[in-house]
Amino acid sequence: MATKKVESSDALEHRVKQVVTEGTDVQAAVYKITLDAMSNHALGLESIGRIMQAVVKGTHDGVQDEIDKTKTQTQAAQAKMKDAISGLDAALTKFAATTKLALEEAAGKAQKFSSQDMVSTRADLESLEELFLETMKTSANATRGLASDMLSDMVAHTRRTGTAVGEQIKSTLETLTHQMAAVSKTQVEAGMRLAQTTADMMRNAAVGMLTGMADRIQQHVASSKKPSGKES
Repeated sequence: MATKKVESSDALEHRVKQVVTEGTDVQAAVYKITLDAMSNHALGLESIGRIMQAVVKGTHDGVQDEIDKTKTQTQAAQAKMKDAISGLDAALTKFAATTKLALEEAAGKAQKFSSQDMVSTRADLESLEELFLETMKTSANATRGLASDMLSDMVAHTRRTGTAVGEQIKSTLETLTHQMAAVSKTQVEAGMRLAQTTADMMRNAAVGMLTGMADRIQQHVASSKKPSGKES
């Protein structure tokens, strides 16, 4: 089977901009796009950061285009931005939750990840929420205009209320700390790769999502072909 080509940051940014501009189920669309991008990268903090930058930039540009066309659409544009950022937050939360699941499944099979790999993953997780907020702040500061103001306001609000990924990270770090305490020095070389296992599970999640969407579409098509009758 051919390996799927990794999408460039520009292409990812363009896809996000398109779905934000179209405005149809933005949160779900951005979540799916982000999850798909993450499933095709080595999941280190640097690669996740590049994905976040592209998603936030695409969101900003998609909203800015709408504002430039008509000033009366400010409220709608703000809702789209909120939905897009929520979709990104949800995808990052999925990553943190998948990391926890990988740890739990390994423990259930009496397997261990290497201590070096877990130390690296812990450092990434501890920085992830702040990187998310800083990515939004950087994008807001890069330009001027109403879209940038909206993003700045969102950053300020999110710092006060917290993020979904921040909550999930706390739970994942508890599991990770427990696993690290159980790893002996003799397992450093023999341990499995946590980052790779998480990436594989993310890839399976992305495929599962696409399959689920296809099933729902087929069900919708099938039900639409049924003869109409009285509701019970």
